[in-house]
Amino acid sequence: MGFDALPSLDQIAVALPTLAVAYVIFGIAGFGTALIAAPVLAHAMPVSAIVPMLALLDCGAAIANSLRIGDKVAKDELVTLVPLMVVGSLVGAWLLLILPPRPMMLVLGVFVVGYAVYALLARPPEGRLSRGWVLPFGGIGGIASAMFGSGGFIYAMYLGRRLADKDAIRSTQSALIGLSTMTRAIIFALAGVYSDGKLVVLALLMVPAMLIGTWLGHHVTLRLSRDQFLKLLYLVLIASGTTLLIRAAAM
Repeated sequence: MGFDALPSLDQIAVALPTLAVAYVIFGIAGFGTALIAAPVLAHAMPVSAIVPMLALLDCGAAIANSLRIGDKVAKDELVTLVPLMVVGSLVGAWLLLILPPRPMMLVLGVFVVGYAVYALLARPPEGRLSRGWVLPFGGIGGIASAMFGSGGFIYAMYLGRRLADKDAIRSTQSALIGLSTMTRAIIFALAGVYSDGKLVVLALLMVPAMLIGTWLGHHVTLRLSRDQFLKLLYLVLIASGTTLLIRAAAM
């Protein structure tokens, strides 16, 4: 691998602090890397390179989270969510070909921000969300993943009302993101996106930022009660929805 396969110093200087912050959020909530990091990284590298690089790093972050709290994964939730995520991703890829993404991005952004603001201000709901809600949340999460590169915030809304343990929410969320990004990374590899080695080298250089960020995020959540964790999660949802609205407005 020659010198031409190395990323530029400007890319490294922008990506290191950006990804460290983004993976603190990932360590806390189990999602949010692309929505937080992509708008900043876009100033230093092509958008077409950001998603493939983050796919590699998100796989690593999901594995790191699994090593810490993998025993907390709610496998029964994965069994129902994963097939719907796959179907939703196929539908999202089809919609991406026939519909302009801007209106859907606006609608989804308004919905996510509205839900999170309501959840923050309203009295905490009693009881768990019924299992039947997995159909819309699982499908819409897959659609959002295919169309906008991130559907984690949709799964977080569902899991936050299904699971009582904050570590179970985070670990199950991480498992979903890990499966999603691993599939994406395999597709990118088969398509030759990583063939010149530059993105792989950049991802490897970013591993310390990813590990430090997820470690910090994990230790932040250790100090939080479930109610405090959910409030922080809703704030991340508001930031994610706002990012979608900003992206839609910029189109």
